[in-house]
Amino acid sequence: MPEAKKRPSAAAQAPPAAKKRPAAASPAPRTLKRPAAASLADEGRHKLPQPLKLKHNATTFLNPILNGGFPDPSVCVVGDDIYMANSTFEYFPGIPIHHSKDLVNWTLVGHGLHRPEQVQGDYGVNLVDVKSDDGIQAPSLRYHNGTFYIITTCVYRPPGTKEGKCTNFIITANSVEGPWSNPHVIEDAPGIDPDIFFDDDGKVWYVGTHPPHENPNFVGEGEIWCQELDLNEWALTGERHYLWRGACHGGVFVEGPHVYKVDGRYYLLVAEGGTGVNHAVMIASSDSITGPYVPNERNPLITSRNLSYENWVHSTGHGDLFRLADGRWFMALLGIRGEQQQSSDSIQRRSAMGRETFLVPIIWEQEPLEWSPLGPPMKHWWPVAAPPTGNVERVCLKPFEDRKKAPSWGDYKTTFRGGVLDPEWIFRRTPRDGTYSRCSLGGRLFDGLRLFASPETFRENTSCSFMGVRQREHFFDFKVRLQLDIGALSSMSCPFQVGLSIVQTDEAWMTWMLCKPVAPKRKWVARFTVGKPGEAAEVLGEYEVPEVTNQCEFRFDTDPPKARNRGLNSSITMIRTGGRQRGRITAKPIDFDQQILSLGYMGACLGIYCTTNGEGPAIGSTSPAPPFVDILRVEHRYNTGVE
Repeated sequence: MPEAKKRPSAAAQAPPAAKKRPAAASPAPRTLKRPAAASLADEGRHKLPQPLKLKHNATTFLNPILNGGFPDPSVCVVGDDIYMANSTFEYFPGIPIHHSKDLVNWTLVGHGLHRPEQVQGDYGVNLVDVKSDDGIQAPSLRYHNGTFYIITTCVYRPPGTKEGKCTNFIITANSVEGPWSNPHVIEDAPGIDPDIFFDDDGKVWYVGTHPPHENPNFVGEGEIWCQELDLNEWALTGERHYLWRGACHGGVFVEGPHVYKVDGRYYLLVAEGGTGVNHAVMIASSDSITGPYVPNERNPLITSRNLSYENWVHSTGHGDLFRLADGRWFMALLGIRGEQQQSSDSIQRRSAMGRETFLVPIIWEQEPLEWSPLGPPMKHWWPVAAPPTGNVERVCLKPFEDRKKAPSWGDYKTTFRGGVLDPEWIFRRTPRDGTYSRCSLGGRLFDGLRLFASPETFRENTSCSFMGVRQREHFFDFKVRLQLDIGALSSMSCPFQVGLSIVQTDEAWMTWMLCKPVAPKRKWVARFTVGKPGEAAEVLGEYEVPEVTNQCEFRFDTDPPKARNRGLNSSITMIRTGGRQRGRITAKPIDFDQQILSLGYMGACLGIYCTTNGEGPAIGSTSPAPPFVDILRVEHRYNTGVE
């Protein structure tokens, strides 16, 4: 193992306090060059020490920075612009891309997979009948010479099978907002979670994850490998190099690699331990891209495995390091908030929002040892996460000062102006052609969105007529104004149900539906139903509706943060012409924690669901056409519960 070049101590290199640090040049993505080693001590020096417990005010922000189901973050910095991509699994559109200038306020600017043709299987990427928690996993977003790159994995197991295929592919765009290319599949690239690295010698490297190529030491062991990538042919070339199997014996599921070049040295960042309570971020370094890699003796770089299961966040891991234009370093990583539990004696806490994106500051420190029992001490520089606590904190100092306190609530409203879907709306799998359209009446178009009912319900490998937005916080208010044609619906022979749903997976969901009677002279009913994995769907409440109007407002809302109970309330308000309320049906409140928690890779979605429950014409049929509902307005308001 080559001995690292010795450098003067950080204290000796630190500039006088009175001097202003010169601005750092905007880095070329991934190949991070600095003029001197002193930059690792001086650049990125965050405000230290900071108190262990901060009160939320104008100088602070709240973790997570992307709340809701945004796991597996990957960050790309281009000048003063910061972009982030996340996994989406079975959802479409796939790979959301956010933009920020300050790391706290993020705007969704597009998706990497935004056209059905990209994911219908023609390019080896299938989101049409993909299983829950398969699909798009762990994208890596990078920028090089005017082009944005996303490299990622699509996991697909055909219906009725347990075995499947991992397709690793790249999409590109000149603008991060798109349009993005069709997938370029990288053949003979086994495993998952690929990364793409642009070296300063012009070579491009594919960095992947797979089971050990030989002599595995234990079940679940993973191995990181790399191979040169020819972007003209979208093909691997040259020798394959096997880099690292992780930092800890028993460190199963080494995955999610990212490679960086810092002061001429290569750093390999990985996730380890599986995306659960033993999740962690590990790091190793080498003088060569192909290794050998030396692990940091202070691994893990960050984890929550050493903390109580009662900690406010757990399962922290799968991080990506990045440097801002001013020289400061940060890491984005995933975690799960532990604010809900399924029973009073449950140890492991979960969150309906699932795996979210968090932010921690990074500083660099040099190994201080003058003696080592293993031989001459190395003097490498290593990143240090979240000083001084080493933990992901709920309340943190803002990376940029602006003296404006972020509100404890957020909201989203839309009237689908022009029949256009905002990028926040997602579907479980690629929607069938004809699932939705712009509203029309007598040939006249008007604002709103028309959702057609399909015979399909929530079922594995199936796309149904559900469209939703991510649940952002435990405390929320979700309201939807719908327009129905009660006369036309009543004359149809097939069943019809429409309303709201909270969905985790095909087997874990809640629905609050207005249901057409299946027998003559019967009344419409409002029905609250819960689906749980491995169990038959359970009706928790059914309420007769005395009078059904063509317009009605559906509502889900939770008890406020200071309420004694944490219940979910459901109502349907009938609205007559002119906006006058005619009547309201209210369901019995339920214990939200007891019913639905994130059991998969994504968090919950709140949305509109419409079905003919196994009967009726298929989506796209014209004679007869499927029944529909017009969505006039949606409001989603949420509260962090932090004052």
